[in-house]
Amino acid sequence: MDAAAREAQSGLEWRVTVPEGASVTVEYEAGLAGRAWAWLVSCVAVLGAKVSGFARKVWKIGADDPRRAVHGLKVGLALTLVSVFYYTRPLYDGVGGAAMWAIMTVVVVFEYTVGGSMYKGFNRAVATASAGLLGLGVSWVASKSGDKLEPIITSGSLFLLAAAATFSRFIPTVKARFDYGVTIFILTYSLVAVSGYRVDELLALAQQRLVTIAVGIFICLAVTVLVWPVWAGQELHLLTVRNMEKLADSIEGCVHDYFAAEAETEEKREPKSEGYKCVLNSKASEDSQRNLARWEPAHGKFGFRHPYGQYPKLGAAMRHCSYCVETLHSCVNAEVQAPDHVKRLLADVCARLGAQCARVLKEASRSVAALTVSRELDLAAAEMGTAVHELQCDLRDLPFSLAREPGEASLIDAMPLFTVASLLTEISARIEAIVDAVDTMANAAGFKQQDDDDEKKGDAEMKIKVHPLNESDSDEPPENNRSKQPSEQA
Repeated sequence: MDAAAREAQSGLEWRVTVPEGASVTVEYEAGLAGRAWAWLVSCVAVLGAKVSGFARKVWKIGADDPRRAVHGLKVGLALTLVSVFYYTRPLYDGVGGAAMWAIMTVVVVFEYTVGGSMYKGFNRAVATASAGLLGLGVSWVASKSGDKLEPIITSGSLFLLAAAATFSRFIPTVKARFDYGVTIFILTYSLVAVSGYRVDELLALAQQRLVTIAVGIFICLAVTVLVWPVWAGQELHLLTVRNMEKLADSIEGCVHDYFAAEAETEEKREPKSEGYKCVLNSKASEDSQRNLARWEPAHGKFGFRHPYGQYPKLGAAMRHCSYCVETLHSCVNAEVQAPDHVKRLLADVCARLGAQCARVLKEASRSVAALTVSRELDLAAAEMGTAVHELQCDLRDLPFSLAREPGEASLIDAMPLFTVASLLTEISARIEAIVDAVDTMANAAGFKQQDDDDEKKGDAEMKIKVHPLNESDSDEPPENNRSKQPSEQA
């Protein structure tokens, strides 16, 4: 009988052969309690990791914009102040159970911006007062009409007013400015109409509720305006300025990525080249903040009749330009590309035009940010037009340049390059529309003239940031290049 048969008869289930000089540690499988303990420890570890990740996200949200954390503290402060009506016996005796309406008003009216709180506060006050008075009038008429006509008048008025108010929400003007007020009107009138109280009791109840709602609105507005206020008009203004700067960076980044070497493009792309997406996705924010800014009083540089309606028009012009930038960005990742030696023929002039486009947008953003008329904006726009003319001249000479290139190069190979050049020309034309929108805003808002100190500072920045882009690629001193510029332009 061999060894395998003997092992089978002896009940041996498995065998490990260990070479000489080696050691083996036998680990026994844990029992049911051990597996349960390991599962519990893993669950605690996973839960701790999720809680830690959530805490990091919350911290990042507060660190990115501390005003969000302050907003939570402001809401807590407003609710604490309005709860005094419950904690103080004389105040509670004066308003009774209607003090709950003050707390509800704070919860539903308090918004992140001053304009949002004023919008909701005004709508709630007017809607509650108008619906309450109308409900009292209808209830009085219904009570004088007899027991048979009272439910008919009450139900009929409720049907007609609710249907008319709901339909009014489809009107664009009402939807933009009074949508919340219409909702409160329907709610208040319905409560008054179906309450079933006598007119004298309704009058006393309406008085208490109006007083408590007015107190809640007052506390909301006081805390919103006096404690680290966030103005919707200022937010709209900063959003427009940031979008203009991101659009400028996107144009420069796309031009750089397209004409960069293929190896360099794959290793490092301009992260700012996708900033145009923020411009394309900002329409909802612009419309919302514009509607809220109309309710705000004068603050800072923004007067009572500041033309907030011009910001969506400027944003529309920027989005119109962003569509071309998006197409230009798609050319960077296109499957069909022009050869590198063909790209070099228009690389300098396209880079110059992209830099001039970015310069115009940045100068326009500085003008809007400071609410001043920029003296450099028209000059930058004129230089952008000159760069467009140079690109068009080089495009006309491109077939002859291709013929002088060594190797085989045809116009078909240069078609992607023609597309990029055409897009840059179209972008420059749409940037001129942005400049026109900025001029219209300056006239409507009464932008101040730029001071001499600001002009000198702007000139210094232009010399540092923009002038090197216009210099020639020759190794001659700058003085010789300046002496040649007038003759070259002639």
